[in-house]
Amino acid sequence: MAFALVCSAGAAPASTPIADVICEPTHMMTKKLSRQFGEQLHSWGTRGPEQVMQVWTDKRGDWTMVVAYATGTSCIVAMGENWEGNQAEDPA
Repeated sequence: MAFALVCSAGAAPASTPIADVICEPTHMMTKKLSRQFGEQLHSWGTRGPEQVMQVWTDKRGDWTMVVAYATGTSCIVAMGENWEGNQAEDPA
């Protein structure tokens, strides 16, 4: 998945698939991750008033980390495999 995503974004060949940051308008990035790669937004958090960090995952455990900027651009900053969610324990 990661290699296909890098190739479809038109990045130049590199020693690792994420050697170059891949950026697109946010609506296009969302469409690509959800429709083309079957990923869903798993979690997110703010990184200041202008950025939201997102983790997208699929059923196999592949994951993609995206920074969504207030300008309307999103960039893939990391990809990997074997994502495992962590449930908070109920202290009661």
